[in-house]
Amino acid sequence: MRRRLFLGSLATLGASPCLAFAQSASRAAKLTIRDVQIWRYSGQRAAEDFALQWQVSPFSIYQRAESNPSAPVPAPGSRVRQQALYLKLITEPGLEGFYGAVDEEAAIVIARQLKRLIIGQDALAGEILWDKMYRWNRHSRGGHYMMALSAVDNAVWDLRGKYFGVPVYRLLGGPSAPEIEAYASCLGFPSASEELNKRSAALKAEGYRHQKWFFSEGPAQGTAGLLRNVALVRNLREALGEEYEIMFDAYNGWNVEYAIAWARQVEKYRPGWIEEIVQSDKIEAFRQLKSQTSIPVATGEHFYGRWEVHEFLRAGAIDVIQADPEWCGGVSELVKICTLASLHDLHVVPHGHNIHAALHVVASQSPMTCPLVEYLVNFKPHKAFFEKQPLIPVRGKIRLPDRPGFGIELDQAKIEQSEQVWAS
Repeated sequence: MRRRLFLGSLATLGASPCLAFAQSASRAAKLTIRDVQIWRYSGQRAAEDFALQWQVSPFSIYQRAESNPSAPVPAPGSRVRQQALYLKLITEPGLEGFYGAVDEEAAIVIARQLKRLIIGQDALAGEILWDKMYRWNRHSRGGHYMMALSAVDNAVWDLRGKYFGVPVYRLLGGPSAPEIEAYASCLGFPSASEELNKRSAALKAEGYRHQKWFFSEGPAQGTAGLLRNVALVRNLREALGEEYEIMFDAYNGWNVEYAIAWARQVEKYRPGWIEEIVQSDKIEAFRQLKSQTSIPVATGEHFYGRWEVHEFLRAGAIDVIQADPEWCGGVSELVKICTLASLHDLHVVPHGHNIHAALHVVASQSPMTCPLVEYLVNFKPHKAFFEKQPLIPVRGKIRLPDRPGFGIELDQAKIEQSEQVWAS
């Protein structure tokens, strides 16, 4: 009776074919997964019209101490090959969960390991399935295994949304608003002064109220590199004005002494945060930086689960949590991380490796907990190249889709080749 009343109430939100499926299957005790498939799609897209900037990273200490080495500029009008992997969960009644794009490292783990556990499981019992995947392998706590678990969890949420005929954010208790604000993440864009001013002004004109830029200098470039990193902050502040939000990402490529020296010189420019000064297992470095600066300290895209978040919270080492549902354990785990953050009145701004799962979770949370999503301006359109209705900010905001699940549909006109991979 309760299930029939629930489905009836969902009908007032807008009927869909998936809702009709849910009504016809309302007596089913399970939504049993009978097959797990990885599909590779290939096609051609336009190349970038600029040279991708070299980015500081943990490996930078072994690279030549040059300023801003970068790739060559592609020829005008040239095209490059694009590929993407997507995960399908096919159920006994015929409904499919669909999610991607999925990293190849994660897809291999799904196909070679998780598949044999997942088949036969009930997709409606998502918490139990998550726990089974987490307990099934002794290496499940991180790395490619947790990335694979995340992809499966996200596909399960898509499947459940389709089963009940509603978007995932509604299953999670949202939405908080019909549109979610995105910040422009400028990975790959050159940060030389003239190019920086041009692109940052263009993004501001498009309606973005927040931008994040990336450093190409680290300790290996010495004091000269440090001063160029300070100049990047100063130039952005001067170009965008006092009221505009600017954030910065060191991508694990600094050390705490370097970060403190940088912070002391740029605090007057009020950066919104400094992200990933070192690798996220170095909690003490983050705690030291947080104690030495007023600039909010951000990290978390490489967190693997709520337990790592908890350790940072206990240490008082973080201001902005950037857990990524593509890597941290999927939608199910990111929701738990949001609960932890809310206990401490901290923000969760998910890393934007993909955007579907992150957008739906952010839309289901209080704006006090999740105020923004990350949109990688240069890379996200490529990642979603094969999607018919990619999530693209307009005036700096992404309108929530009203399709069941995550609403991912592929554009067949862009697909030159499709093949199921690692099928046996």
